[in-house]
Amino acid sequence: MGLKVAVFGATGAVGKEMLTILHERLFPADEMHALATRKSLGVEVSYGDRDLKVKDAATFDYSKVDLVLMSAGGDASREWAPKIAAAGAMVVDNSSAWRMDEDVPLVVPEVNPDALDGARTKRIVANPNCSTIQMMVAFKPLHDLAGIRRASVSTYQSVSGAGHAAMDELWKQTRGIFVNDPVEKEAFSKQIAFNVIPRIGDLLKGGVTTEEQKMVDETRKILDPAIRIAATCVRVPVFVGHGIAAHVEFDKPVSAKDARDLLRESPGLMLVDNREDDGFVTPVESVGEFAVFVSRVREDPSVENGLAMWIVADNLRKGAALNAVQIAETLNNRGLID
Repeated sequence: MGLKVAVFGATGAVGKEMLTILHERLFPADEMHALATRKSLGVEVSYGDRDLKVKDAATFDYSKVDLVLMSAGGDASREWAPKIAAAGAMVVDNSSAWRMDEDVPLVVPEVNPDALDGARTKRIVANPNCSTIQMMVAFKPLHDLAGIRRASVSTYQSVSGAGHAAMDELWKQTRGIFVNDPVEKEAFSKQIAFNVIPRIGDLLKGGVTTEEQKMVDETRKILDPAIRIAATCVRVPVFVGHGIAAHVEFDKPVSAKDARDLLRESPGLMLVDNREDDGFVTPVESVGEFAVFVSRVREDPSVENGLAMWIVADNLRKGAALNAVQIAETLNNRGLID
């Protein structure tokens, strides 16, 4: 017998992608419900070749479903995830609300699936930050091989990570610049078209941003609390697809060849690292793909036991919706949804 599933936040970019991926991967659902706020009542969203009418998330009876995938923001998650769990459903949440809760597993299925055993406590599982997810898929096999001591990473994050309004702003500014219209800024504090913005999230004490701190804290929770990591998160004028330039220091020597051989065979990864002009993957080429792509693996001569690499993924897929669906699949396979 299949599961009864709801997607909370079904009208957003990630919610729509969740529905698409649930159908593509033949997730065993007998029922599928699309939920959003009251203002979206009656809107239709696609689920395979079917159209689902959006229902009001505030009045929906959660006791009638087994699983809820949430992508509605931190405030909604903090309010609704405990209520949904109390009604008996398992919650997979895409926001940052529960990621650092010690009783909530923070999971990338290729990396730490055993952490899902802790889902029984609060019946909530947290989906990591989009950039953290793709970085963890690449780092895990290397950490198992040689022990990551330290990492310094710079992200090149697409505007879709900030939602539909941000994507619209990039399009409007790009079009406007070509016809000499004034640049209007709403979603971002600086012009995003033909520019990069070296700040994502709010500033914290010490000058780091919330996005950068998420990558630090989540890496330690998912992979190893002893890893030292520094991150600079940058918004770039790309619609979909995040890139990461990573410099990694290990406990023992690891050659670029050995790293490439290992990454080539690792789950969730695709190594595209040909020493040619086009022998690497860019964000545009990652769109619509499930894999995390690794390119330009090379030895870093500036540190002992160092490697540098380029990591790319579709942030709406692996960086959000796909990882959530994979969590749901793993929960189901382990008999943790009841």
